[in-house]
Amino acid sequence: MGRSPRLSAAERKVWDAFPTGRTVELAPFAPSGNSPAGANAPSDGHTWGPERTVRAQVITSLLLGARDVAAGSAPAVRLTGARITGPLEIVGGTVEHDLSLSGCHLDEPIRLTGTTARTVRLTDCRLPGLTGGGMRVAGHLSLSGSYVTGAVRVPRAQFESGLWLGGTKIVSGEDDDHAFYADAMVVDSGMYLRNGDITGGIRMYGARLNGEFSLENAKLRNPGKHALIADGLVVEDSMRCTGDFLAQGCVRLRGARIGLLAIRGAIRSPDTPYALHASHMEVRELYLKPAEPIDGVVTLAHSTVNTLEDNPATWPDKLRLNGLTYERLRGSGVSRRIEWVGRDPEGFRPQPYEQLAAWYRRDGNDALARRAQLAKLRGRRHTEGTGARFWGRLLEFTVGYGYRPWLAAVWFAALLLVGTVAFGLNPPRPLKPDESPVFDSFAYSFDLLLPLSTFGQRDMFDPAGWTQGLAYGLIISGWILATALITGATRVLRPS
Repeated sequence: MGRSPRLSAAERKVWDAFPTGRTVELAPFAPSGNSPAGANAPSDGHTWGPERTVRAQVITSLLLGARDVAAGSAPAVRLTGARITGPLEIVGGTVEHDLSLSGCHLDEPIRLTGTTARTVRLTDCRLPGLTGGGMRVAGHLSLSGSYVTGAVRVPRAQFESGLWLGGTKIVSGEDDDHAFYADAMVVDSGMYLRNGDITGGIRMYGARLNGEFSLENAKLRNPGKHALIADGLVVEDSMRCTGDFLAQGCVRLRGARIGLLAIRGAIRSPDTPYALHASHMEVRELYLKPAEPIDGVVTLAHSTVNTLEDNPATWPDKLRLNGLTYERLRGSGVSRRIEWVGRDPEGFRPQPYEQLAAWYRRDGNDALARRAQLAKLRGRRHTEGTGARFWGRLLEFTVGYGYRPWLAAVWFAALLLVGTVAFGLNPPRPLKPDESPVFDSFAYSFDLLLPLSTFGQRDMFDPAGWTQGLAYGLIISGWILATALITGATRVLRPS
């Protein structure tokens, strides 16, 4: 197809440059507002005249083979500093050539639904949205540096060489549920949202990224709603919410499977049920070291983590850990983990204590493992009835629920000392004066404290007055100590 008399001068430049893939620069352009004199920013593209205007129909015609090209060439549409009018729309087509728009202003949203394409670059552009559900891109899709004033929708899309959103700003429209919608999307390489700014939330149910997911310095703004909702997300490499990362709204990763998850920025969502919803996940390495304590409830319930590293200074006030399992804990505050597992907003949960005690034992900290088990029993006591709470307190004071058996010896020694002194000053009368042995206040007190008489003193003497009450008290105390010691030992020795 030759030149058409209906093409404007700007469009003819694009038409002529297409066979060789040469870039057509209709006006000088530099990103980030540093345009040279005489070159307007893409946000002012609606004011550009005919010398910088190209109809979208011309671009789509070229991409779909409207012009013959010579063998051995690499045709492409590469255009800088243009205003694109009309809908740039290819539905269900096959595009064999690259599309690269830089510093351009698009009057209408781009629609590439079901299209098979090569690399699509829309860098430092201004556009009112992009729809690409089910599209297949052999190269990559780039919106780096662009400002999108409507939703970007790429559900079920596949990108072989990555999805680049570095410095991209997306602001959802009034009728958009999410600013970036990518359910079941597949990216064979990485997804890069470094320095991105998304207002309206990201939705990525069931998406799969075979590389990394970089959110370094990204800003996700959707207060009171989901800043990022990605249930079932798969990230084979790493997901990094680092640098000056900020999420205003819930970050939800329920059921995600991620190689390495690093959260070092800030998450603020006090007005949603969860600020970080990371339950039922599988993560090889989890680095939970936000720049500030997460503002809101955090759940890691029923997740499986190989290595978890965090910082006690940034533990959230409300933390659900029920069902969480891990192989290793790292970071400072090893001895403070008992406080860590006791922050469930719904109250006592036994499993976090059991998991912590098991990790302490694997790490060789038997003393801390006993402390974790003791803390579990204390926490459970507050959920029981009056009688059980009384017996629990008695077990704790006497033998530390069996984890501090030396307490029984301390109580026994203290009571033995009291009895020895009291009965030494006020000896009981012998029941059979002619047959009774010489009275020994130590042996007599010892016999009273033991369930079975050892020295034969208890059955040979009869206390009177206030010492009779003391004798009864020692007998009862001895039975309590023995029962508590047996109960505690049984609890400790019973397999979990």
